[in-house]
Amino acid sequence: MNQKLLETPMTLKSIGLAGIAVAIFASPAFAHHSFAMFDADTKIVVDGIVKEFQWTNPHAWIMLTVAGAEGKPEPWAIELNGPSGLARQGWKPKTLTPGMPVSVTIHPLKDGTHRGQFMAVKLPDGTQLGNPNREPVNDAPAGGAPAPAQTQ
Repeated sequence: MNQKLLETPMTLKSIGLAGIAVAIFASPAFAHHSFAMFDADTKIVVDGIVKEFQWTNPHAWIMLTVAGAEGKPEPWAIELNGPSGLARQGWKPKTLTPGMPVSVTIHPLKDGTHRGQFMAVKLPDGTQLGNPNREPVNDAPAGGAPAPAQTQ
């Protein structure tokens, strides 16, 4: 009888630890956000110099340095799809390199801060990646992917 009582707390501890592990590893799935913070009805072009291209999950980022109204450099952050989606569109981790001048078409943030949702980028050689003319769709994936066709 005493042996049975001693085993019970260890079983509860194991179940508790397993539950904590599941919660920790599942939390990134809940961290994904909506694209409602971007103004899908507005499209702007931002010309700048690539500071960094972050090939990361769940979203890649273009960090730009843009000349502000008074000529002062301003940092901008452009959010793209994740690496797997970008790779299917022909992107590579070194598609954008520090110091590269680019022209990026984005949906800006509604609050006016220097961030945006990627639509397209024009590289120095004239190559364009993405689609600057896609129809605005809230909660659409970033990265220039066309909106799914609608059936009637």
